[in-house]
Amino acid sequence: MITAVQKPFKDIERMVQGVDRLLVLGCGTCVTVCMAGGEKETGILASALRLAAQAKGTSVEVVEDTIERQCDREFFEPVREKVEAADAVLSLACGVGVQFAGEVFPRARVLPGLDTRFYGATEQQGIWSERCAGCGSCVLDRFGGICPTARCSKGLLNGPCGGSQKGMCEVDPKSIPCGWQLIYDRLKLLGLLHLLEENQPARDWSTGRDGGPGKIVRDDMVLEP
Repeated sequence: MITAVQKPFKDIERMVQGVDRLLVLGCGTCVTVCMAGGEKETGILASALRLAAQAKGTSVEVVEDTIERQCDREFFEPVREKVEAADAVLSLACGVGVQFAGEVFPRARVLPGLDTRFYGATEQQGIWSERCAGCGSCVLDRFGGICPTARCSKGLLNGPCGGSQKGMCEVDPKSIPCGWQLIYDRLKLLGLLHLLEENQPARDWSTGRDGGPGKIVRDDMVLEP
């Protein structure tokens, strides 16, 4: 799941300053689960913006709506008229949704209402933690199903650094477990500690961000021009 948090209200107010008609557009998938940009959060933020404008004596029309996903073109059709009638769209989607909304509606000014964080899992209600860095070259089979790129603060592939103490990471010994302690414990539980004897080659970062913007093409699904 892509996780995100809502931007500070003062930053959102700054972005929408001077906008006469604003559409606050929520997203019904990932950011709904992490309670940052779903229908409920969209309604609360829209109301807060109306009240803030009223308190300042300014005139702004705030319209709100939520679609299933802002990363799929077909879901934008029901809100097309609202988007085209707005001076700006405040998107409560992840960064993918913000950018894709601008592609679907190239004349629309689309603003980000959230800060996108990471690919995470729900530990418990209200707590999400990173599990994947989207590197494009998964090595979970070698590390007991625990990702050293995402879970080790330094992304080390051949063992821990010298800063791990009592199973905790030196970056924040109170809240961040050492990724390599997690890997060791899991491999020991699985009886696979011998995997740690294998030297891991330097990662090929070309499959991730260093290789430029990624793209997946399924030839069996792409229609011929």
